[in-house]
Amino acid sequence: MRVLIVSAPLQGHLLPLVPLALAWRDAGHDVLVASGGDALTVDLGGLAAYDVAPGFAFGRIAGRVILRHPLLARRELAGRAGTAVVGELFGAANATFVDAVVALARQERPDLVVYEPLGVAGGVAAERVGVPGVVQENNLFPAADLVTAVAASGPMRRYRFGAPAATITVSPPSLTGPRPGLPMRAVPYSGGGEVPDWLLSAGERPRIIVSRSTVAGPGGGDPTAAIIAAAPAVDADIVLVRPPGRLPRLPENVRTVGRVPLDRVLPYATAYLHHGGAGSVLGGLAAGVPQLVVPGPGDRRHNAEVVARRGAGLAVEVRAITPDVLTRLVTDPALAEAAADVRDEMAAMPPPSDVVPELTALRR
Repeated sequence: MRVLIVSAPLQGHLLPLVPLALAWRDAGHDVLVASGGDALTVDLGGLAAYDVAPGFAFGRIAGRVILRHPLLARRELAGRAGTAVVGELFGAANATFVDAVVALARQERPDLVVYEPLGVAGGVAAERVGVPGVVQENNLFPAADLVTAVAASGPMRRYRFGAPAATITVSPPSLTGPRPGLPMRAVPYSGGGEVPDWLLSAGERPRIIVSRSTVAGPGGGDPTAAIIAAAPAVDADIVLVRPPGRLPRLPENVRTVGRVPLDRVLPYATAYLHHGGAGSVLGGLAAGVPQLVVPGPGDRRHNAEVVARRGAGLAVEVRAITPDVLTRLVTDPALAEAAADVRDEMAAMPPPSDVVPELTALRR
């Protein structure tokens, strides 16, 4: 069986699809990934990949959308626009590579196309070549809402495609409520990076891992300065992953590392502080560590509030990151218990390898 995997040309969109793609390949199927941009600069585990968006510049696309929708853009930057702006934003993005995905599908003749909710070019390609399309959820918004928003956007209205043959849902029910579709465990995939030995064991003190988005642009504020300022009064070791720019002199309990596979690092952490991307949220939950999520643009405020509502972490604005907040993050037993409960819930969901046979049966 030949499977085409399609995502928007951004790391955070493609990486959650890689574990299922690898499960397809390990089951003996031919798999081709269609994406672009920085998504193809990471280690995809040997999967064959095709760049359908050479020169993709998300910042330029976002800038044009913001200029056309200034009032909605203000709400989007505050994380309060729902799917209104994301539909137009990723509609414009998909319009730049949808024809290339269709051409690739016609050339490769896949038996099935798997695409993420903001990569609806995959749904168009499936429709054009007459094969089933499958949506794989890769965030905490309902997949159907995102697909509808992108398909209805101005740039994508002329590209018609039908409902997917199946939808894979990865959201733990206790986090977002039950959703229709095939449940599948969200398996974190880092895309490469080396881990120093000292991060592969628990330290003598609590450890907080701090990461940031792979996408440049407004992110609700960079918490680095607030964390560094609070660190001396916190009885914990703090690790800044890929910290931005030049840093001031760091307190004794703060260290830095480059890109590391967080799925290997987080099991040895006490807590996780990040920007609120869906992949970061699900990765932290899979490791069972409490999270401090900084609310920000797009889905990041929604994600932060979902985590806080479940009790598995805190939603804290940058200006409110204090020693007391960081201390609570590593000492509150209720946060740790809720995070562990969600970890166990996710572990009980079917792994990607169990989902492959069900999707194979969709072949026409």
